[in-house]
Amino acid sequence: MFSKINRSRIFVIGIMIIVICVNACNDYVFSTFKNISLNETADGNSLRVAVQFSCAKPEDAYIEYWLNGQKDKLNATPVSKQRSDFKIVLTNLKFNSTYQYRIVSGNGGVRFESEIYTFKTKDVPDQLLGLYHVNLQNEQELPTEFKAGSMLVYNRETPGCIGMIDFQGTLRWYQRFHNTGVKVAHFTQNKTILSILAPMDYPTSYGNEILELSLTGDTIFHLKKGVMDFKQTIHHEILLNAKNQYVTLSADEKLIDLRAVGGKEADTVKGDGILVLDKSGKKIWSWSVFEALDPLKEKNILKEAKDWMHANSLFIDTDGNYIISFYNNGQIWKVNATNKKVMWKFGKGGDFALPKGAEFDQGHAVHINSRRNLVLFDNGTSKKRSQILVFDLNPVSKRISLKLQTQLHEGTFTDRMGSAYLINDSTILTCVSKQNQVFLINKNGKVFWSMMCANTPYRVEFIPFSKSKPYIGAL
Repeated sequence: MFSKINRSRIFVIGIMIIVICVNACNDYVFSTFKNISLNETADGNSLRVAVQFSCAKPEDAYIEYWLNGQKDKLNATPVSKQRSDFKIVLTNLKFNSTYQYRIVSGNGGVRFESEIYTFKTKDVPDQLLGLYHVNLQNEQELPTEFKAGSMLVYNRETPGCIGMIDFQGTLRWYQRFHNTGVKVAHFTQNKTILSILAPMDYPTSYGNEILELSLTGDTIFHLKKGVMDFKQTIHHEILLNAKNQYVTLSADEKLIDLRAVGGKEADTVKGDGILVLDKSGKKIWSWSVFEALDPLKEKNILKEAKDWMHANSLFIDTDGNYIISFYNNGQIWKVNATNKKVMWKFGKGGDFALPKGAEFDQGHAVHINSRRNLVLFDNGTSKKRSQILVFDLNPVSKRISLKLQTQLHEGTFTDRMGSAYLINDSTILTCVSKQNQVFLINKNGKVFWSMMCANTPYRVEFIPFSKSKPYIGAL
C-alpha cells in the first residue's frame, strides 16, 4: 500500500527533510504513534481485538498482523484515511492463538512502520461449544470453492447468536445476543450481516427488531417495532436493496366479512406483505397479498385464515422486482416493485406448465442464481422426501425447462424450513432443518460433507471469502 522507505539513506538527507519527517506519524524514527493500546471489543468477542493509537496530524494508517511464526501469511486491515485518532478492529483471528502486529502509516507514497507488538486471543466462549459438528471424511473430494468460504448460521432461540463456520467446522466469526434470538440473518453486498431479532414469545421466524452489523462488530442500523414506520411484525426475510434500503416480509392482518363462506362478520385474516424502509425507518414502499387476491374467493379461507398464505422467502431480482414464495399454496410469484402487479405465478395452479415429475409441494429459500435460473428447496411433504430443483423460466412464453432435480436420500426430509445453494456447477449446500443437518452433495445426492447442528437451522448460506475478505478470509 505504501512503498518501503530505505532507512539506510536517512542520515545523508538534509536537516530540512529530517524536520519534515519528524512531523510524520512514526514512532521508530520520525515521530510518534502515541497512546498505543490493544483492548477487547466492548462485547468481549474472542475473535475481535481493537488497536487504538493517535498521530500528531491526520494520516492514512492500517494494521498488519499475523500468527506468531507465520509472517508469510500476513493479514491487513482496510486503510483508515486521514485521521489523528484511530481505533482499528482486527478480525480473521483464531481462538487461543498468539499474534504479532504493527501499525503502518504514510502519505505521498512513503511507508512508516511501528514496532512489532504481540497479543493472544481468548478461547471459545462456553456458550458456543458443541453447537456444530462436522463430518469431514475426505477433504480431497471437496470442491475448491467450498474450502474458500464460510457458512452463515444462527440460533433462533434465546440466547441467540450468529456465526460463520468454515468447512472444517472452525468458527471464523460470531456475535452473541443475551435476551433475543436470531430469526433470520443474511450476508449483504456491503459486507455486513443483516438480521431479524425477537425474544422467545415471537413464533419461529417472526421478529420485532432489525439489526445490521459490520464484520468488525459495529452497529450499522438498529430499529425496533413501534419506532418510525416499523409498525408490523416482520418475518422470514431481511434484505438490503441497491439503494441501501431494508426489504422484509411483513405480517398483514385484515378484518373480513366471511359470512358468505360460513365465517363471521368480522373475521381476522392473516396475510403477508413486503415492506421497504430507509435508513431512518421511514416506509418507502409496501405491498400486500390482499392487493392481489380476494380472501372470499379462496376455497380454504376459513381453515387458513390464521395463516392464509405463509410467505417464507423473498428475493430481489436483478431488475429490482420481487420474487416471493408461499408455503400454503405452493406458489412462487414475481411482484412488480413499481406498480405492485403480480407479473407471474409459478408452481401449483400457476402460469407455467411444470414438466412431469418436476412438480413441487413447497418452495423455501427461493432465489435466482448467477446463471439466471430459479433455485428452490422443496420440502416434499407429499412424498416425505425433500429435493432441490433448478428451473429456467421464460416469462414471455411461459415455458420452462428443468435444469436440475436432486432428491435427497430417502429418509432425509424436512416438512418446514430448509435451503439449497449451488456452490459450483456440480455441488449443492443444502440445509435439512428439522433433522438439524447440513450437507454438501453432488447432483446425484451423494454426500461429500455434513454438519450436525445442536439447534434447528432455518437456512445455511454460503459466503465465499472473495465477498467477506479482508474481514474473513483464508487463515
